[in-house]
Amino acid sequence: MKVKTSITLSEDLLAELDRVAGGESRSALIEAVLRRYLKGRERETEEDREVERLNAIADRCGPELLELLEFQDSWPFDDEER
Repeated sequence: MKVKTSITLSEDLLAELDRVAGGESRSALIEAVLRRYLKGRERETEEDREVERLNAIADRCGPELLELLEFQDSWPFDDEER
């Protein structure tokens, strides 16, 4: 369902909108741009939450992982034998 709304834009932005829209309606272009923007914001939010989860895991496991990497570097075999 479509709902009619009113927005106020600067003249230069409205002119650019008309230029970009070509034969498409302003409403259709604005709707498409808003959908893309909101989807991008949602993706950024999901990525931010994932980074927080990974950082929490790294904080808990970091020392053990560093020990493992140090152990691996000190392993008696050379690179070809690994």
